[in-house]
Amino acid sequence: MALNYEDIKIGDQFSFEHFIDEDSVNKFASLTGDFNPLHINQKYAEKTEFGGRISHGMLLASLFSTLVGMHLPGERALYVSQDSRFRSPLPLNTKVKVEGKVIAKFDALNMIELQTFIKDEKEKIIVDGVARVKVRQ
Repeated sequence: MALNYEDIKIGDQFSFEHFIDEDSVNKFASLTGDFNPLHINQKYAEKTEFGGRISHGMLLASLFSTLVGMHLPGERALYVSQDSRFRSPLPLNTKVKVEGKVIAKFDALNMIELQTFIKDEKEKIIVDGVARVKVRQ
């Protein structure tokens, strides 16, 4: 997908689903070097207030890159910034919905602002924030 700046309207939305499993978390840990036992060690994580392993917050937030780079606006995207708030832990083996909605456009910069959300299967907000994206010509 490749949207032109002119084609994007305030209120435009896109969403997709992604399954967060043990393999995803292990690969993210290997890639980043974040082997915090809360994410990697089941026995450790079972003794915490979460009762088991949870996803890295940054693994979840990285899905905003997929939203922006592949869908809204797509291949013309140049990510400028992303504010993220981690509202709730996410247990492994959970399907999430990644959502983005255009909330502002800045014509002089060919930039859009997206409200971003990651929700669990019960529509509970896990991560939210605001992305700023330049739409290249």
